[in-house]
Amino acid sequence: MAIISLHDVTKDYPLGKTVVHALKGVSCEIQRGEFITIAGPSGSGKSTILNMIGCIDTPSSGNVKINGTDTSALSDKSLTQLRHQVLGFIFQSFNLIPVLNVYENIEFPLLIGKNGMHPSEKKTWINTLIREVGLDSWKTHRPSELSGGQRQRVAIARALATRPEIVLADEPTANLDSETGETIINLMKKMNHEFKTTFIFSTHDNMIVEIADHVIRLKDGIITENSRKKKTGVAV
Repeated sequence: MAIISLHDVTKDYPLGKTVVHALKGVSCEIQRGEFITIAGPSGSGKSTILNMIGCIDTPSSGNVKINGTDTSALSDKSLTQLRHQVLGFIFQSFNLIPVLNVYENIEFPLLIGKNGMHPSEKKTWINTLIREVGLDSWKTHRPSELSGGQRQRVAIARALATRPEIVLADEPTANLDSETGETIINLMKKMNHEFKTTFIFSTHDNMIVEIADHVIRLKDGIITENSRKKKTGVAV
């Protein structure tokens, strides 16, 4: 069973006296553990799909299922629980809390819901994440003391803190230079392999498209390509 499925999803937004058709009958499936890119130009609908999967927005018609559950049938409380336990988010603007240091920023998602971790287990897990993203020497530093690449590393670790099944990344390299962006993408690919987390990117960055296992391309709210790659890199 697919971890995520979208069936005939549409999304319409009012814009003045007109209606913008952001998604036009989108259907696709995402398998557990995939490293997937949703690509397309600005306005193609890729961020809208990410918002649907992240339960931040709802379809005008059609349905989105996560682990077989139709998200539109869930209560607000259940949606909040799903976002906290199943989903992790990485934003292009990092969205770190300025007054908290690296350790505290990563810890924060574990303080706002039930996670079942013993304090000693939580501490070990956070330190493991800090080590994995290469910030051992920066754990007591605040975001203002970090480079853009370092802040994005914190954001990656924070997204993984609750051990989510799915991580959603909206243009994660947009505010980074190309060399740092490549380092960040390779780091996320490494985390994908190590933790078997499903990573889903919204991007127009060809570097991310090339490294993805599964590519969905959008244009004007319609899927124009939906291809998976074999381990040899050949699309199937």
